[in-house]
Amino acid sequence: MVRLSFVICVLPLAAVLLFCAFGIDASVHQYSGEKFVGKGNAFVVHGGSEGLYSSVPGLNESSPGDSFIRFERIIFQRPMELSNFSSDSIHAVVFEVDDREMIGGSAYGGQRAVCCTPDLAKLGVCKQGHIIYRPSTNNPGWPQVFGTSFDIDERETTLPPRSIQITKTGMYNLYFIHCDPRLKEVVIEGKTVWKNPTGYLPGRMAPLMKFYGFMSLAFVLLGIFWFSQYARFWREVLPLQNCITLVITLGMLEMALWYFDYAEFNESGARPTGITLWAVTFGTVKRTVARLIILIVSMGYGVVRPTLGGLTSKVMLLGGTFFIASEVLEIIENVGAVSDLSGKARLFLVLPVSVLDAFFILWIFASLSSTLNKLQARRMTAKLDIYRKFTNALAVAVIVSVGWICYELYFKSNDVYNEQWRNAWIIPVFWQVLSFSLLCVICALWAPSQNSMRYAYSSEDADEDFDKDDTLKLIKPSPVTSKDTRIPEFRSPPNGGNGLSHGGGGDDDEEEKTA
Repeated sequence: MVRLSFVICVLPLAAVLLFCAFGIDASVHQYSGEKFVGKGNAFVVHGGSEGLYSSVPGLNESSPGDSFIRFERIIFQRPMELSNFSSDSIHAVVFEVDDREMIGGSAYGGQRAVCCTPDLAKLGVCKQGHIIYRPSTNNPGWPQVFGTSFDIDERETTLPPRSIQITKTGMYNLYFIHCDPRLKEVVIEGKTVWKNPTGYLPGRMAPLMKFYGFMSLAFVLLGIFWFSQYARFWREVLPLQNCITLVITLGMLEMALWYFDYAEFNESGARPTGITLWAVTFGTVKRTVARLIILIVSMGYGVVRPTLGGLTSKVMLLGGTFFIASEVLEIIENVGAVSDLSGKARLFLVLPVSVLDAFFILWIFASLSSTLNKLQARRMTAKLDIYRKFTNALAVAVIVSVGWICYELYFKSNDVYNEQWRNAWIIPVFWQVLSFSLLCVICALWAPSQNSMRYAYSSEDADEDFDKDDTLKLIKPSPVTSKDTRIPEFRSPPNGGNGLSHGGGGDDDEEEKTA
């Protein structure tokens, strides 16, 4: 327990120090020495991808509408030894995902290229060494392509400042592209700012601010019910109910912190690192404690057995491992530059959490099965009834979770280009609603009342099936041999009273009594 508490206290502090060193922003996309990467016959830097809602256009470019992408001091730098020539243009290409086919082309149905090839140049489609793009038929004026170039002996060149108004709702992508192999050592510095009509929150995250506001209210209402019952029957409170109180408190803090985190992010465009880290940590602690409570209740702790015996260290080890894996995953997902383009590296962090969750589920249901069998054998009807309801609630939650995971896989496999970004917020919301619903069921089953103590462990419930360690079952009694089995001898008292005498005197006494 001490080690787990140490990890819980130290890990958030370490994460704060780590991420503060990198300068964390969100809708403000920072570029610090980003190098161009070869993709086909082009050299590319991905500048960001976000869902943006349309707004009324501004009067002019210097006064953009409510929704825009703004380029602020984008500088391209090259080494001194490679500055002895003037270069082709380095372009910024902004396009909506529906117009992705407008970028690039191919000659005679061959391999698609971003930069103009000699074959395409012969056909007069484009100029060799330039980017291939065609105007969109559905969105006039798009894609937006503009750039800058190096003069001879020039080490730096700056992209002209520009604000692009968003007049159509969609998933927008920004790429910096050049076609000159001599510029492969060029790096980019600067930032771009992406804004929606309602604020700086990315499109897929915008609905979450309202959701966390509603969830904060829901936890407050649940807290009012639970704490009122707790205050009325505080003399009858069980250790399990103290743990549930802790989970409700952590949930209230987590939802409030997430709401303030999103509100500040939406207002300023920069994510408040401290609030985000505490929201992540409170949420991870809540999920860890909730899983541990469900596990130890499934084992019968506090209800049919006073301790966990030798399983305590194993339970705490599983909880500590789950906390660390979940904390790292949540920090990576929620702290840093926000982009609606998911990375494959996320799978590496999701897999350990998924495996630990599966282990929790297997252990919980195996323990529940054992506990239910023992309660039924002992005919503890009150405890058996509440455990059956608890098992049914968990079974429904697991079935619904599996169904939702299948839907989530289907959703993501059919949304390669994030075209369904406006519905993506529903996926994290579902897990919050499911966990809150399960918490409400547990609160209803184990709410403090005047009859709470009938569900508590008592000495009258003590039985070797519940109290003995599993290791004791491995110790078998030694067999009793026939020569060691003797019938005790009873001698009659000196006065020949009512005692049994050796050698069959009992028959004589019986005859005397009948006489």
